[in-house]
Amino acid sequence: MPQKPARCYTKRRSKAFSGPPYTRREYIHGTPPPKIQKFAMGNPHGDYDYALELYVLERGQIRHNALEAARVMVHKYLSTSIGEDNYWFRVRVYPHHVLRENKMMAFAGADRLQEGMRQAFGKPVGTAARVFPGQAVLEVRVRKEHIDKAMEALRVGASKLPLPSRVRVIPLKQNVEAEAAS
Repeated sequence: MPQKPARCYTKRRSKAFSGPPYTRREYIHGTPPPKIQKFAMGNPHGDYDYALELYVLERGQIRHNALEAARVMVHKYLSTSIGEDNYWFRVRVYPHHVLRENKMMAFAGADRLQEGMRQAFGKPVGTAARVFPGQAVLEVRVRKEHIDKAMEALRVGASKLPLPSRVRVIPLKQNVEAEAAS
């Protein structure tokens, strides 16, 4: 059965989103594992000047397959344009929230629509990360000469996320002190 579109899970009604997340996996049987393979890529020991963060502007949920698609796009763009040793990239959120779906049967040529039980609990179909306005989803650390490439990589990755987002540039502390002294 194909996945429902992201719009079914992204925006949550205020009552549902303010409720507790459904995360207790020891009580939830059959939860699929998140598709994210790695959370940190590149060279973590490099000397970087700037950190660029992709942060969201609205409250919502980002499914694990959207996070993996954004991760793959950003990592591919950065590794081909500036090389593996010139950046450190990480995914800052983890998809803890288990998504449920009340599956309905759909037959070809059906003359009646199945309505099912209202507000049925459903079975687990995936996971999502709950995010809030201003929360960083992706982070890239680079040197000064690679800022433009990193911004473009985050813009490419943002196209895979269901929420509007922006890029924030943060100078790292050690370099700010060095520039102030000179």
